[in-house]
Amino acid sequence: MEAFRLMKELKVNFDQEINYLPKEAGLALIESTQENGRGISAKCRNAKVEDLWSLTSFFGYSTQTFVLAVNLLDRFLAMMKVQPKHLACISIGCLHISAKVVEQECNISSTHELIRISQSKFTVSDLSRMEKIISEKLNFEFKAITALTFLHLYHAIALSHTSDRKQVLNQDKLEAKLKACLCRIVFSKAKPSVLALSLLTLEIEALQFVDTLEIAQRIQRHLKISDSELQHWRGLVAQCLSEYSSPECSKPDHKKLVWIVSRRTAQNLHSSYYSVPELPTIPEGGWDEESESEDWYEDVSSGEESLSSSLGSDAEGPYFPMHYRCQSRKSPTF
Repeated sequence: MEAFRLMKELKVNFDQEINYLPKEAGLALIESTQENGRGISAKCRNAKVEDLWSLTSFFGYSTQTFVLAVNLLDRFLAMMKVQPKHLACISIGCLHISAKVVEQECNISSTHELIRISQSKFTVSDLSRMEKIISEKLNFEFKAITALTFLHLYHAIALSHTSDRKQVLNQDKLEAKLKACLCRIVFSKAKPSVLALSLLTLEIEALQFVDTLEIAQRIQRHLKISDSELQHWRGLVAQCLSEYSSPECSKPDHKKLVWIVSRRTAQNLHSSYYSVPELPTIPEGGWDEESESEDWYEDVSSGEESLSSSLGSDAEGPYFPMHYRCQSRKSPTF
């Protein structure tokens, strides 16, 4: 019964996926644009998607948030003529919209934090206006059907048909490979169902799961995906993952954030490195001596306040993102 429900849901998503594809003509224009031209080039777009991956990891957002942000970005770029100087604001706007759709409210970073951590030069009002433009141009159709949608469905179908628990696919590993593919604009032209099936079959063949491969072939026949189309995208995915796994490739997920601070902040940090604060003496008396305990607590509190105020940048707002403070009050969810 569960398998029948999943196959029905799969067919519904397959019939609707075309509604959330970027315009082919717009993607072709991006691919043909020179790097130093007036429009957005493929290299420029790919670099911004890698930045979104890094920000997604930093803020602890889910893979779904990242994949949806890339979908919104590509759909918007494929229909609008955009200058390179506006791309940062557009990409951050897509990430913020995606986070508001997918994440719990407590885990959503503020626009101020997004701008500060991404070290962007636009303002909060600029980002708010850009989000409004993106929303209107995309007709507020945010809950898109993506390759991740099909990857989750394929995984669930394989799981429902597999009796051998040794042949269970690692969903996190598949998601990581999907994120690597989305950093290249060429995969924005693939149908999400075909891209996900390409990732799935390559992983199954690498693990030599015979029973699971038969399930994948049944899915292919059910969706009427041609062998030629699947083989074409399988080849591109295999090439992408091979290059991504090479030592020469810089992984966005492991990219270090480089902080740019003002001269005043740098001087404060430099001077505080050499100055060792004098810690108050812990009273040796019992904890029931309320007066001494209160005085000691006040001294420590004031010391913590001055320390935290010297760590942040010159920008206003809390030093740690909001979602870290929210997560500290509750146990993490997986």
